[in-house]
Amino acid sequence: MTELRFTRDLFLRCVCAVFLVAFTSFYIQIPGLYGKNGILPARTQLISKGSKNDIAAQIQKKPTLLWFGKNLGIETEHLMEILSLIGIFFAFTGFVSQKCCTKPIFSALWSLYYSLYQVGQTFMWYQWDVLLLEVGFLSFLLAPWIQRSPKGKKVQTTDPVDGINLWLVRWLLFRLLFSSGVVKLTSGCPTWWGLDALSVHFQSMVLPTPLAWYAHHLPTWFLKLNTVFANFAEILLPIFFFFPLRAVRLVAFWIQIFLQVNIILTGNYNFFNYLTIALCLSLVDDEFFLGSKSGKKSGWLKTILKLIVTLSVYGGLLYATIVLYGLKLAPDHTIAAKITFTPKEFDAALGRAMPTSCVIGFLSLAFAIYKSLKSNFSQTGTTQLWKVYSFLKVVFHILAALFIFSDSLVPFSTLHPAGNSTTTKEMRYAHERLSHLHLTNAYGLFRKMTGVGGRPEVIIEGSNSMEGPWLEYHFRYKPGHVNDSLPVVAPHQPRLDWQMWFAALGTYHQNPWIMSLTYRILTGQKDVLGLMDGARNPFPEKPPKFLRANLYHYSYTPWSQKDRVTTWTKRKVGEYFPVFSKDHPPLLDYLKNLNILGDEGKEPDSPAGLAKALNELRQVFTRIEPLYLMISLLMTGFAVIFFGSLPSSGPQPSRNQQPQQQHQQTQSKGKKKKF
Repeated sequence: MTELRFTRDLFLRCVCAVFLVAFTSFYIQIPGLYGKNGILPARTQLISKGSKNDIAAQIQKKPTLLWFGKNLGIETEHLMEILSLIGIFFAFTGFVSQKCCTKPIFSALWSLYYSLYQVGQTFMWYQWDVLLLEVGFLSFLLAPWIQRSPKGKKVQTTDPVDGINLWLVRWLLFRLLFSSGVVKLTSGCPTWWGLDALSVHFQSMVLPTPLAWYAHHLPTWFLKLNTVFANFAEILLPIFFFFPLRAVRLVAFWIQIFLQVNIILTGNYNFFNYLTIALCLSLVDDEFFLGSKSGKKSGWLKTILKLIVTLSVYGGLLYATIVLYGLKLAPDHTIAAKITFTPKEFDAALGRAMPTSCVIGFLSLAFAIYKSLKSNFSQTGTTQLWKVYSFLKVVFHILAALFIFSDSLVPFSTLHPAGNSTTTKEMRYAHERLSHLHLTNAYGLFRKMTGVGGRPEVIIEGSNSMEGPWLEYHFRYKPGHVNDSLPVVAPHQPRLDWQMWFAALGTYHQNPWIMSLTYRILTGQKDVLGLMDGARNPFPEKPPKFLRANLYHYSYTPWSQKDRVTTWTKRKVGEYFPVFSKDHPPLLDYLKNLNILGDEGKEPDSPAGLAKALNELRQVFTRIEPLYLMISLLMTGFAVIFFGSLPSSGPQPSRNQQPQQQHQQTQSKGKKKKF
């Protein structure tokens, strides 16, 4: 049987590392986003109309551990900090110690993050947040109850259920990438159909990195070719994740890693791409990392056959890509590309691909189940009771895998009407009842390319007079002043900066939270201002009397500007929201209707000692730039792993003691044989 224990353990530790940065990034933003005077106070999500002490009813309505705050006499904000700190601790221990990568740990990580997600509102409604929840649940299934040493008598190197559970991870990777590729074309976005998306993407993405400016100025034909590669990697390739030949899957693994690394280099997509890389580990096995334990090499004929099959598969994919995207060498030695199929033809092909991919997935799962059962029955040197327990465990994981697979078909089927043939009424009903747990989700990133003709940006300005002067409020990472350099932020996600990007795509009426941000700035709330660039606060002593916002379109400076003093050029489009003051009656009434104002004193105050301790601990965390804080935590973890793996250097026995010890060991071995 294929060895998977090292791969399984590596995947679990990578998931712990992602949870570590996710909890840390969230923790340092809690007061400004969800505090008593934050933008969207979390207490507004914990309003119970029934009995205040009916915890069971409250949890059933909105499952979150934060309901216990009132019973414990702890403010919601402080309890969120406590849950985040516990999550950081559990994630760190799982990252540095394989012994902590167990079901109880992942159960705690999932429960803690889910509890925070329940009150996260618009600042946590991102696909990577629900993806992390889904991965956390699969990690719970994959992790053992107790990490045992492989040297034990009753323990195999690979657990029979590892193959099934890692297959579920692979199925998630397939759904994530395939869905993200398909929606780009089903949306009808002209930039994707014209292969011009990357000519816009590097400029319009939420938080571009310094390399994004250079990527944006690459030749147009090369950017089109990279768009073709993205479609190839996300639409054509994922189905081969289930190909029986290992070599085919390994090539797919390297292609996906190459894609994710390039995305990381040009865009700050928090922990999303790192989590996707962790999912890619489901395409490999222990031999990929450790080499073959048997030391036997395949015969030359078998090796040649594998090579022929692998070359045939990828040769066929390359030929299909050339035909479908009209790739040809132009007279100027560039590569021309143009989609040769119509939207109607793509729709028809997708209608056939949807049920086909589900059938292939089911057959692949059935094969993983067969190998798991075969491995279970081939165990030797175990007691009868252990065999019964192992068999029951395999049966449980088979049933769990079948349920998760069938449940995932419901959100997956939304890609195309033909997907309805893969689900039943009962499956859709079950998914609807459990959808709030986010065990399986629908995915689809970059459905439409925004920012054609310039990326929209909301610029907030304050003044003490209606006549001005109006001074700009700066954010920590998003584009503002044209001289600002592009930041490197990931794996940290500055959620306010991200949400400002979405706000610019609509109106302030469609983004009610921005009215709360306006009021918090006008009243000088330090926690909210801490989410912005405090070093460049235009009103450091006292908040302004008036606030307004205008909409601008930003574009990169041209390549011809060699001495690039400025990064952006901007053009004013118009007003985003009118002038407001902190006493503006419509603004106050609006915030009261959202429960943001008016009920601040309804929850208990945390004990003074606890509040002081949390505040002091927060000062330690926030003293460091978020990116450097997360790098420090990860580097500390790597140091613990490295030094913990070094052999101990205790005192060695002297030469006179060695013969005596060897004699004692020989005697003890003899006694064991007699017994």
